[in-house]
Amino acid sequence: MDLSDGFDVHDYRAKLKLLRQDAGSMTLENREDLACPACDRPFERLFVTDDDRATFGSAPDGPICLARTAERLLVLTH
Repeated sequence: MDLSDGFDVHDYRAKLKLLRQDAGSMTLENREDLACPACDRPFERLFVTDDDRATFGSAPDGPICLARTAERLLVLTH
């Protein structure tokens, strides 16, 4: 995924499946082996938020990568 111009989910909507969305965040599943913008490996899930803070109820089983655009924080799990 290219984040040089920010992140717009609509640019990737055919490759990502929306799992959950609320006012300031969304969780998406990678259906097409998109590459992580932080490590270039395929990721499993993507959490996107434009909120200042986020809390997670459980930790993922694998590595996590973080990427930031001007407006959003992206948390990618592998």
